[in-house]
Amino acid sequence: MTQSSLALALSGFSFLLTVIWGTPLLRILRQLKIGEHIRIEGPKSHFAKLGTPTMGGVLILFPVALLTILFNAVKVLGGSVIGNSILVPLMVFVAYALIGSIDDWFSLRGIRGGDGLSPISKLILQLLVAIAAVFVLRYVLDVPELYLPGLDFEISLGIFYFPVAVLIIAGFSNAVNFTDGLDGLAGLISATAFAAYGAIALIQGQIFLARFCFILVGSIFGFLWYNVHPAQLFMGDTGSLALGATLAVVALMTGQWAVLPIIGIIPLSELLSVVIQVVFFKITKGKRVFKMTPLHHHFELTGWSETQIVQRFWLIGLVASLVGVALSLV
Repeated sequence: MTQSSLALALSGFSFLLTVIWGTPLLRILRQLKIGEHIRIEGPKSHFAKLGTPTMGGVLILFPVALLTILFNAVKVLGGSVIGNSILVPLMVFVAYALIGSIDDWFSLRGIRGGDGLSPISKLILQLLVAIAAVFVLRYVLDVPELYLPGLDFEISLGIFYFPVAVLIIAGFSNAVNFTDGLDGLAGLISATAFAAYGAIALIQGQIFLARFCFILVGSIFGFLWYNVHPAQLFMGDTGSLALGATLAVVALMTGQWAVLPIIGIIPLSELLSVVIQVVFFKITKGKRVFKMTPLHHHFELTGWSETQIVQRFWLIGLVASLVGVALSLV
């Protein structure tokens, strides 16, 4: 079996595990009454989603962790199935999922008025995990610092690599978090981006990282089985924070993080829309650039349906991912 076919096979196996695990998880979440809260200031159409089970990131986490750990157990016992390097993105996924789950739980239980963790507490936790991850990437795994399209050599950033890499991890964690607001949107965008970086890793010969990416792709598609419109399950911060941070770590491991703004154009646009809105609102003392942010809410209020936004954003993300992969080959 070729490396690419094995990676795709693992993706299919991960998909099946996730779909099978989804039904009992939904029962558990409903029994625990872990249902979505809807922002009062959000679009009125979203009130129909009130009470839908959330914290669905757990659905992605367990199959990915199970397959990754099982394959590493085989490696320890003498086989050569998967590499220890993919334990780094797995640990980042777990750590950010834990941060997200705490935030979700606080919100669901009305702690801090239902607002979850305070923004500063969440950011500090994100930065601490990002710092630890970058330390391992730089000084243990010695990953390439930066490749640029058109250049066939690695670019050294010196002391600037550490803060830049930390900012990328924390930034994309929040970017995917802002993207998670419509049925299927964050999942489709994330799966496409991980598939793109899985392809880049295969081209680079980072077989183990590629397998990890496609295991994640399969599990995200399994989650989408329950999350496409009308959603039976929401990702919550448990999933969105973890997926964004892990995508950034994967990009850093390939050294091709210069194309991440292209491959991740939708999450980046969602994040920038919030930043632009907040800054412009403060400068102009109340004026707005968008009808509502994150960006997908702006298009909702202009009259696009939820499925139109998800499909069009995904098409943009898909084309952008193809462009990003092509640029990584230049």
